[in-house]
Amino acid sequence: MNKIEFLRQIPLFRGLPDADLEKMAAMQREREFPPGTLIFSDGDKAGGFYAVVSGQVKVYKMSDEGKEQILHVFGPGAPFGEVPVFEGGVYPAAAATLKKSRLLFFPRDAFTALVAENPSLALNMLAELSRRLRRFTVQVEALSLQEVPQRLMSYLRFLQEEQGGNVVELPLSKGHLASLLGAAPETLSRILTRMKNEGVIEMDGRRIRFLGAVPSSSPAEHRPPRERGSGYDRF
Repeated sequence: MNKIEFLRQIPLFRGLPDADLEKMAAMQREREFPPGTLIFSDGDKAGGFYAVVSGQVKVYKMSDEGKEQILHVFGPGAPFGEVPVFEGGVYPAAAATLKKSRLLFFPRDAFTALVAENPSLALNMLAELSRRLRRFTVQVEALSLQEVPQRLMSYLRFLQEEQGGNVVELPLSKGHLASLLGAAPETLSRILTRMKNEGVIEMDGRRIRFLGAVPSSSPAEHRPPRERGSGYDRF
């Protein structure tokens, strides 16, 4: 892998001169993780951040009762764990691989020294953190104000915009999708089954085909409340 070319594709490093990209390539350490491997725990001291070369990583919180809430899922080219880099604090959530993953690790001290020399890198970091905050705000709003069918349709519309066409491929297992949406897996399965039975979608594994225009809401939303997914099982 040409690490300079790979780094150039990461939004955080976009527009950096080759000399700075070479410094980034020199400081990074490449690591491989099997699926289901914990990368860091909630509360671990943040010694640096990561970028995904291949595979898939979830960032998540666990409740005292052991319930998992996925906050973000990152694929190739995405940085993660960068939020506490500047304050020298701890990771505010845990991260683990969903698939076999190859990651680049950037040590905090070397990275912050480079940021101090390069205002463009600092601005890129601010832009990336702003995008992350905006996405997180939308997610919190959905979890707080929408019921599960609405959240599911919002997510499917996002996938349709990202992938194009009336067929979308779920990037997650249904269990992990339920966690991302804040839903019980059985609730998500019931909603997908209802959408299939009512002719809204066809399903083949993780592939979902919309039979017509993507609806603004799931048919389940228009059921009496007792038939909907109860808000905080959640979705």
